[in-house]
Amino acid sequence: MASTYVGGGAPHSRLNTKLQQRTEEWKPGLLPFLVPFVLLLVFGLWSFKPSTSPLSWALTIVWSLPVVGVMVGIQGAWLIRRRVRRRATMVPPAPVEEDFLIVLVPTIGRHDTYPALERSVLSYVEHLPALFPYMRVDVLTEEGCEATETIRQLSESHPLIRVVTVPKAYVTPNGTRFKARANHYSHELRIEEGEALDHVWVLHMDDDTGVGPDTASALAQFINRQRRAAPEQQKHMAQGILTYPRENAVNLFTWLADAVRPADDIARFRALTGLGTPAAGVHGELLVLRASIEATIGWDFGPKAIVEDAQLALNFCRLYPGRSDWFNGRCYGASPATARDFVKQRDRWAWGLVALCFNRTIPLRYRWFLSVCVATWILGPIQHIVAVLCIGLLVGDLNTSPITQSVTVLWALNFAYVIWTYWEGLRLNAIASANGRRKWWEPIVVVGLIPVFSVLEGVGGFKGFLKFLRREENKFVVIAKPA
Repeated sequence: MASTYVGGGAPHSRLNTKLQQRTEEWKPGLLPFLVPFVLLLVFGLWSFKPSTSPLSWALTIVWSLPVVGVMVGIQGAWLIRRRVRRRATMVPPAPVEEDFLIVLVPTIGRHDTYPALERSVLSYVEHLPALFPYMRVDVLTEEGCEATETIRQLSESHPLIRVVTVPKAYVTPNGTRFKARANHYSHELRIEEGEALDHVWVLHMDDDTGVGPDTASALAQFINRQRRAAPEQQKHMAQGILTYPRENAVNLFTWLADAVRPADDIARFRALTGLGTPAAGVHGELLVLRASIEATIGWDFGPKAIVEDAQLALNFCRLYPGRSDWFNGRCYGASPATARDFVKQRDRWAWGLVALCFNRTIPLRYRWFLSVCVATWILGPIQHIVAVLCIGLLVGDLNTSPITQSVTVLWALNFAYVIWTYWEGLRLNAIASANGRRKWWEPIVVVGLIPVFSVLEGVGGFKGFLKFLRREENKFVVIAKPA
């Protein structure tokens, strides 16, 4: 095995930074959900007017559809609160002495993405070796990429960094393209080098996503727990939380809009991935997987795969049910630089996820939940309150009540959950930032802008759906990454 040992290393006491203290003390709030829920429920019951019009029937279905994901999300937040109460019984993090960690960082290798790549890679070699004496960072890039020379210089700056170059002529058996092709090449290389073993873990990271001392601590706790567990209880995959520190943002608007993403990690992903079956998918950063298990799945999903992380998760559900977990560690990414890039990003995700929902190679029992969530997403533009009122004006019916009063409970639940996700997600991003707190006006603004954010999310999702319907040529759009 090609391994590098980092002798000594900082003791755990040096990792006890303010950032780590803030993340360990955090738990999802209740009031940001309960207060909006009560207010919305009271308003819904008071304003209800019986109606059986086509508009009421449509709204009853469309505005109630998210409740499936909402209930799963609430379960995830409750599980985190329960784990926080049990923290005193957890074993403090100790160095991972018996396992080998490979940090895999795919990059398109453009000049505009290199600054973020450098920031991220340097964070791995700064924070991880103290608890992972056996580790390596593989920067995965394409032969002849723009930033080849600067990436080479980066690898020479630290003995733990290695560049893995995917040859231009490399073709997978199923013709997979884009990031999945690169991941498959690295997976085949690990098999060839004898690293596809149970005690080798691959930490998948994006090239704009760094780590901190809390990341190393939570990841070490997870891997050490697997050593102590019985074989039938050991986990093979785990996911942490993706956050966006304020310092990594170049656009305040998109930073506020991305508050929804860490909230999803502590809700749906915590519930499903944490309970063993990642049916909601996973994201491509802070995803750790045994190299031996990854070798049985691979990344060769075919030429149409552009959401390879979610497809890997659904295949994992089928092959290793009950063997995934969630850990309370953060990674630190950057929001899109512009609103246009924000929509492009969502567009690609929706495009790939819709195709995945119709992928019959994956059993329906593992696709149905993701399908419901994606359907809710792509229906965003037509279920926006402004769009609904415009439709009501056109048909001469402005009564937006559901067909029965009891449905208002579901609507209050759904809308309160949306408010909670932005409120709590903003809090997570602020905790990950330098000063560790929100500015007084940020919670007010982020809640006030939810209708605007939902338009951006919905437009991106609907554009991706249209591309799927038109059977457009798949494209893997990589937006510029802030430094």
